[in-house]
Amino acid sequence: MAAGWLIHLAGGQIEVRSAGSEPAEQINPVAIEAMREVGIDLTAGRPKILSVDAVRDSDVVITMGCGDTCPVFPGKRYEDWQVDDPAGQDIDAVGRIRDEIKARVQTLIGELLPDMR
Repeated sequence: MAAGWLIHLAGGQIEVRSAGSEPAEQINPVAIEAMREVGIDLTAGRPKILSVDAVRDSDVVITMGCGDTCPVFPGKRYEDWQVDDPAGQDIDAVGRIRDEIKARVQTLIGELLPDMR
């Protein structure tokens, strides 16, 4: 959901990579539905493993409970966003998670692209 928001809200001004330390087989169908409610289509996305190269090539790394399994490189900006896991949640709960992620993404965009404020 964070990648979907970032792509949508940054208008192509930020390169977005999305991966996980333990990716699921498919994107959570309830997350897809929650994002569809706000006009963002996640159906083309595919879960993928977070690679060392993806982290090395990034300036900012946002994690959501990655813990010690995510690669760490000096000089990178890391943020661990503590948000509820949408897995197993109903659409109302996932909608609240979606909205919390949106607020965090908007803050991040404001920090990375101050002219978009």
